[in-house]
Amino acid sequence: MTLVTVIIWGTTFVSTKALLSELKPVEIMFFRFVLAYAALWIVYPQAEKPRGWRDELLFFASGLCGVTLYFLTENIALSYTLASNVGLIIAAAPIFTAILAHFLTRDERMGKHLILGFILAFGGVFLIMLNGAHTLQISPLGDGLALAATLCWAGYCILLRKLGDRYHQIYLTRKIFFYGLLTMAPVFLLSYQAGSAAKLFQPWILGNIVFLGLAGSTLGYVLWNIAIQFLGAIKTSHYLYLIPFVTVLTARVALGERITTIAMVGACFILAGVYIAERGLIFAKE
Repeated sequence: MTLVTVIIWGTTFVSTKALLSELKPVEIMFFRFVLAYAALWIVYPQAEKPRGWRDELLFFASGLCGVTLYFLTENIALSYTLASNVGLIIAAAPIFTAILAHFLTRDERMGKHLILGFILAFGGVFLIMLNGAHTLQISPLGDGLALAATLCWAGYCILLRKLGDRYHQIYLTRKIFFYGLLTMAPVFLLSYQAGSAAKLFQPWILGNIVFLGLAGSTLGYVLWNIAIQFLGAIKTSHYLYLIPFVTVLTARVALGERITTIAMVGACFILAGVYIAERGLIFAKE
């Protein structure tokens, strides 16, 4: 489930990049999650009663961190710094997730193999993001916002662990999307341009929104939320290192962007890092 999610999320960057020529980032975000929320109601129309005010606060915090704040900070960061910088910093999410889980949960701790896997995978992400370039420009504001997005996602993963398996996963995701839409609505209304909704009637725009809403948000979040309950926040999050690898391959096929030798070396580092973080340094069963 985690691998399927990573493949989907790795291709959403290409779809979003195409839509940015016609829609604002917050408009893309709002339209995709409205569609996703409606789809989850159709798939699972049952309502469940939250088990106390603590769970309701966890739902609210999850929607705020994992939907609104994460996408807002990431998209705004793209306006102030290079996309490669954002991608590289976002790829550090597993590290921050592991640190938070180590101190905020009782059953997830960082081991030596996880640390080694993180180092290898993060080095691979750096090589892929470099992808033939020879300079890495720094923007304090943009890079700071990207770092904030990373912390938001790490917090979201920990909050999901706190909610546990007390609710049906589709209901849980739908509830999170509800609070995500509720908290992003003011930003959407302030930045909405007249006529943006009419653009959805253009087939290629609608097609990309449908892909982002149904695959990227609905299916992606449901599978991710389930995977965290099975694997834990740390193990699930280190699969995020594969996203730049998937994005590079997708961009090569869909946009014709070239893949350099250094990017392929980075891909090997990522695969090795994820393997070691998952299974350690034992490559054969005794």
